[in-house]
Amino acid sequence: MNRVCSIFAQLLQFPRAKFEEAVREQEAERHARGFSCWGQFVAMLFCQLGQAKSLREICNGLRAIEGKLKHLGIGRAPNKSTLAYANQKRPWELYQVVFGQLLARCHQEAWGRKKFRFKNKLVSLDSTTIDLCASLFDWAKYKRAKGAVKLHLLLDHEGYLPCFAHITDGKSSDIAVARVLKFQPGTVLVIDRGYVDYDWWERLSKEGVYFVTRLKKDILWDEVESRQPPQNCNVIRDQLIRIRPSERFHIQTKFRVVTILDEKGEELSFLTNHLEFGATTIARIYKDRWQIEIFFKALKQLARVKTFVGTSANALKIQIWTALIAVLMLKYLQLKSSFQWSLSHLVALLRQQLFVYRDVYQWLDDPFQAPPALAGVHDDQLQLLF
Repeated sequence: MNRVCSIFAQLLQFPRAKFEEAVREQEAERHARGFSCWGQFVAMLFCQLGQAKSLREICNGLRAIEGKLKHLGIGRAPNKSTLAYANQKRPWELYQVVFGQLLARCHQEAWGRKKFRFKNKLVSLDSTTIDLCASLFDWAKYKRAKGAVKLHLLLDHEGYLPCFAHITDGKSSDIAVARVLKFQPGTVLVIDRGYVDYDWWERLSKEGVYFVTRLKKDILWDEVESRQPPQNCNVIRDQLIRIRPSERFHIQTKFRVVTILDEKGEELSFLTNHLEFGATTIARIYKDRWQIEIFFKALKQLARVKTFVGTSANALKIQIWTALIAVLMLKYLQLKSSFQWSLSHLVALLRQQLFVYRDVYQWLDDPFQAPPALAGVHDDQLQLLF
């Protein structure tokens, strides 16, 4: 019989190999006294996968399974004050590095899982706002009576994996983060109407990066050429355009506007700098942008990013990055499994099986099968001799 440790311990093996390397790189354990970065990581990941709502729940939950902590690589459960101090003082950049290490492993498993036939890399860029209490999180500036942070995310459509994340306060604009990003030539970037910046569009075009977005009504343009739309589809117009120059900008690039009729009979117009793709492909590319909205919804509903166990900026960033690491682990399990898991179903069952001693990959493929019998243990009725 193959002996295995708990499912939680097997999940921790994914980041374990290179974790100490990341700790040394970030000098995260400088002046540490007893409580290691690995112990902090285990506790914060338990917060996500075990759905713990507070520091007390994290520490007491780990303390309740004290006999199984050795398999997790820690000797004992942390005290509440110790974990709170570590979240406040230790660098959140460590978790960003661990996220990048796991992402490389997930990309290997997701390779070739593409929805479209073209070879270009397809990514979506968007942000979501996480509301906070202004009196507790006074550093998170947003509105007069409300605090917030923004999570800016780049989603790779090959496996629908988050490949870039950046956390800012709620007042930061989306386009300010987008301007500093660099993309490989040939990449197709899907964005919404919050990323209108003519200079940025011009720079993307010169770098060989394509984008697809919704056309805003206040953009002034002139038609250069009208193409024949394909038959037997919902495309009604396919036009080449130039944006009208003004005193502030003068764009040389030709753009393309594809207009379709949706299911309600309303017109939807998409703007792109890719002049070769079919008109229906442009419409389908923008429709697939909805996957990043699904990701944000899953992150907020299934991970702990709406209630926080610390109020400092460092503690909040650690918790959000740990949530992204947990989602990456779940995505990896989805990719490895032959069972048709939904993410919500996987989270619910994984929380119940977290400290069960079963092979995680066998459980993924057949989660409702009874665990194998233990060697030397049987279920025969015991005889009572009086």
